Amino acid sequence: MKTILVTGGAGFIGCNFIRHGLLHTGELIVNLDRLTYAGNQASLAPIFDHPRHHFVQGDITNSALVRKLLQNHKPAAIVHLAAESHVDRSIRGPFPFVQTNIVGTFRLLETVRRYWLTLPAGEQADFRFLHVSTDEVYGSLLPTEEAFTETSLYAPNSPYAASKAAADHLARAYHQTYGLPVLITHCSNNYGPYQYPEKLIPLMILRAIAGQPLPVYGDGRQVRDWLYVADHCRALQLVLAQGRPGLTYNIGGNTEKTNLSIVHHLCDLLDELHPRPDGKTYRHQITFVTDRPGHDRRYAVNTAKIRQELGWQPRESFPTGLRRTVKWYLANKEWCHTISGLKEQNTP
Repeated sequence: MKTILVTGGAGFIGCNFIRHGLLHTGELIVNLDRLTYAGNQASLAPIFDHPRHHFVQGDITNSALVRKLLQNHKPAAIVHLAAESHVDRSIRGPFPFVQTNIVGTFRLLETVRRYWLTLPAGEQADFRFLHVSTDEVYGSLLPTEEAFTETSLYAPNSPYAASKAAADHLARAYHQTYGLPVLITHCSNNYGPYQYPEKLIPLMILRAIAGQPLPVYGDGRQVRDWLYVADHCRALQLVLAQGRPGLTYNIGGNTEKTNLSIVHHLCDLLDELHPRPDGKTYRHQITFVTDRPGHDRRYAVNTAKIRQELGWQPRESFPTGLRRTVKWYLANKEWCHTISGLKEQNTP
């Protein structure tokens, strides 16, 4: 039975990726997660005791722990999802982003490299290290500019994006210098079930039904490309299975929307699925607040490479994906309350 080591598997993308793997592959998945505010066992509850899921609480900066896991489980691949990922938090306090995204990635790469060198030649050739990154490393696009490609120059504008860019460079260097079979992916904004409620879509859903203001940064016309998380997970599995080591693949939903239009869509869905007691539209709760520092105006990625080389394309349209997401949050308020409790306990 093939074994995969997933870092950050209790986070938003991580728990969805593990669900996808347990459902669609026969792989044994070792899940290493530190269980910070955004990664927690509540997201793993439906699969925690699955016979092919082995959870380990721990930090990727703990090289001794990672070395022990590699020796004991002999994984054929690493899927590196562990990261600090919220731009606002990186602006308020960049140190955890440097520690996890840069130092953590370096220590993970070095420990994995040493393990990889002990493998027989055939297993070395088949081994994969998939480093999951973000489109934010490319910086900001003007409204008329073409979407980022895999060869676009890096120009990160936030501590978060800079830390992920540094991690990307380390991952690439370990392939170029040592031959470690590294793959890198850059995804656009993900949305879907189990996303921590500090990100735009779940934040707006939960604030709306709680009767709270819906704060929109600046004029709300910042543009993002939106990708349903299940489509992202399918792409990661495909890159892991068929991607060529040393290459980068952009993964996006080809759905560019302004932040304000996203909030409008959410309000309209909630008007239908969870009407306000007074009969008014949730749009009345929208407020505009001071823009955050260094707020990138637009992100978009060109996905031609992964479509042409690997045959991937998103299955979920934005309207259907957003409707599924809203319904999930409305049906899983207990999970949301659990997450809020963990936030109070774990956030400095």
